[in-house]
Amino acid sequence: MSETLCSDDRCSPPIPVVPSHWSLPAEPASVRCARRAVVAALPRDCSAEMADELVLLVSELVTNAVRYGARRPVEMVLWFVDGYVWLAVSDHGSGRPRVGSPGRRDCGGRGLLLVDRVADVWAVVARPGCGKSVVVGMRRR
Repeated sequence: MSETLCSDDRCSPPIPVVPSHWSLPAEPASVRCARRAVVAALPRDCSAEMADELVLLVSELVTNAVRYGARRPVEMVLWFVDGYVWLAVSDHGSGRPRVGSPGRRDCGGRGLLLVDRVADVWAVVARPGCGKSVVVGMRRR
């Protein structure tokens, strides 16, 4: 005899928040658009500190994707799961981002250092045939 799942609404699992997804042109103006989009997508209970940190992460990651991403659209996804805010920025570039060690007088090379300090967890995830994604996670607070 087979068991029947409850068809009553009280037994249905909660529907998770659908991730926000954006495709941005590979141009400098997209950085500002990405920051605004993420702020608009954040839940009302998101702290100002967390919002500021996410804006910093978006700025760094989208800037790098525009700069090194093979001049093809940049994709950005924001989602919330298991107490974390997750952000993925993807581009079509073949290079693998790495934390640099710029000198005091260098004008750049600090983006992933900031990501490493601000995010609770982050990784570069290969997307075979279409570049890579830099994924960052932050505990909600």
